[in-house]
Amino acid sequence: MTFVELLARLGGMGRFQMTYVAALAIPLLMLASHNLLQNFTAGVPEHHCRPRPVANDSVEDVPLFVSIPSDGHHRPQRCRRYVEPQWHLLEVNATVNGTANGAATEPCHDGWTYHDGIFAHTIVTEWDLVCESKKLRQVAQSIYMAGILLGSGLFGVLSDKFGRRALLTWCYLQLGVTGVGTAAAPTFIVYCLCRFLTGLAMAGVSLNSASLCMEWIPTAARAVVGTINGYCYTLGQFVLAAAAFGLPHWRWLQLVVSLPFFIFFLYSWLFVESARWQVISGRPDLALKGLRKVARVNGRKEEGDKLSEEALRALVRREPPLPGGALAALVRTPGMRTVSCGVSFLWFSTSFAYYGLAMDLQGFGVDIYLSQLVFGAVDIPAKLASVVAISCVGRRVAQSGSLALAGICILANIIVPTELQMLRMAFAVIGKGSLAASFNCAYIFTGELFPTVIRQTGMGLGGTMARVGGMVAPLVRMAADVTPVLPLIIYGAAPIISAIATCFLPETRNVPLPETVKDVEKRAGHLKDEEVTVPLSTTKSKEGV
Repeated sequence: MTFVELLARLGGMGRFQMTYVAALAIPLLMLASHNLLQNFTAGVPEHHCRPRPVANDSVEDVPLFVSIPSDGHHRPQRCRRYVEPQWHLLEVNATVNGTANGAATEPCHDGWTYHDGIFAHTIVTEWDLVCESKKLRQVAQSIYMAGILLGSGLFGVLSDKFGRRALLTWCYLQLGVTGVGTAAAPTFIVYCLCRFLTGLAMAGVSLNSASLCMEWIPTAARAVVGTINGYCYTLGQFVLAAAAFGLPHWRWLQLVVSLPFFIFFLYSWLFVESARWQVISGRPDLALKGLRKVARVNGRKEEGDKLSEEALRALVRREPPLPGGALAALVRTPGMRTVSCGVSFLWFSTSFAYYGLAMDLQGFGVDIYLSQLVFGAVDIPAKLASVVAISCVGRRVAQSGSLALAGICILANIIVPTELQMLRMAFAVIGKGSLAASFNCAYIFTGELFPTVIRQTGMGLGGTMARVGGMVAPLVRMAADVTPVLPLIIYGAAPIISAIATCFLPETRNVPLPETVKDVEKRAGHLKDEEVTVPLSTTKSKEGV
């Protein structure tokens, strides 16, 4: 009997599993709120230098074009002002564009004037993150992504050692505390520190929620549950747009999207730890208690009473301590190397292209709230299509297909004229939807590729590469200074290359979860040759006897 068969005896996708999935899915609503938050809290309003004080006149009495030069679109320049007021521009026959050609200008020594509007109260206006300091806006987002990057690896390893539930509970608390701390940050440095710690916790929530779902539900329900979790992230984008519309002040918006994690922290104490992990970790007594609780909730108490610690030990084979640790196990054997490399490719490219599109909503020239809603709405049909593809044609085809379509849509915008904004927006929306489908596939596919003994470490590897992609994506935008189409070429090429790499991964549709590294090697066919050694197990395979 396998663990999957045991879950079927205890009720399959019963009341316990449905309640558990719902409890884990609700916090995922807030993931999008934090990941995409700086589209609103770091929005850049129209601004210009504060004019020089003029003797005997208030600043309001002096026309702006006398103190601020105009740009090529007849708008006040954002980062320069005249050294001296250009009074001659008040004359009827002044220069046509209202600019004193050749007049000396200087930086904004007295600060900036920000126009009232949807971005009147952001971190940009609070700490003047414009002109020479405009790069700090992207630095703040990169620091948040760096937190997720570190958290993906850190919490992946820690949860394989200390358990999924304990780490998830801690991450809920940390996310609530640091989110509130971000809202109260007195300086930009404190803001960045709190965002970094928020990113750490965000990675832990994402990883441990996915693994607990994967390890408590039947094989046949994985695709559906994975898609439900994906839709929660999609709905979170609508929640973010609504919250940002109702709370234009960045501090209140930050606070509102952080407080719910204290509620999640409180009810997470009721979660049942993964029985798979407990048996693998040598704690069958705790696993037995958890499984009997599951049986009671599902109305299968008699089946639960039949279980014993000895039966559980035989059910899930425990490997000897991993030589070199869990990280070394990711690349120690041929099958694991193939899986680890393929997972790294697909996670990096998906996140890299996704954040290249999703974090540039202001660049589309459309109302930012509408853009957020459209970018969120496209996920609904995209993820529905992904679950159909995952269930019908397999994980590998769905994963590579979504990546390839995303790359094609991004590259298509290279040949679309900039004047056709709606067409460019349409390609971007389809590309973003394809990447959302790719994320949906990746969560399911990755969890099925790695064995239970190092599944969290493997998920952590994927999350780490995703955050590397998220950190690199803003930097690629700077390549537009070389040529405007270069960022699109890079964003589009990455998912296409990864689509090819995904074709070398094994198909996992309707296949039981691998429990040990030996299972992965058997699946890859490497244990048929006696010369291939799996250093994580001392027992020879049946084929090698």
